[in-house]
Amino acid sequence: MRRLICLILLITPALLMAQPNSNGREYPITVHVQSSHRVGQDKINNGTEFLTVVIEGKKYELESSRGDAILRVGDYKAKIIHYDHPRTYEYNLKYEFQFPDGKTREYVVVGEEE
Repeated sequence: MRRLICLILLITPALLMAQPNSNGREYPITVHVQSSHRVGQDKINNGTEFLTVVIEGKKYELESSRGDAILRVGDYKAKIIHYDHPRTYEYNLKYEFQFPDGKTREYVVVGEEE
């Protein structure tokens, strides 16, 4: 009986760590940030942050007026929170990034490249 209890106590942490990460389902898109810069920042205003990113092989420019620092380049998890295509040749798209600490920030697509 003691061996069974010891075995359960040893295996339980490994099983808990093996559980699928719900964030992978909730934030299924990987965004690679290539560059980040902030415009219009002063003592009163945090300005606007612009990111150059690659999402599923396509290059975009994203914008956010939230936050107060420059986002580091690298990969982040994201999901689409708004998508509207009023005509076949144009669209409006907004992503929500989730950062490693669990915080989130919204970014609007303001440019697209080929």
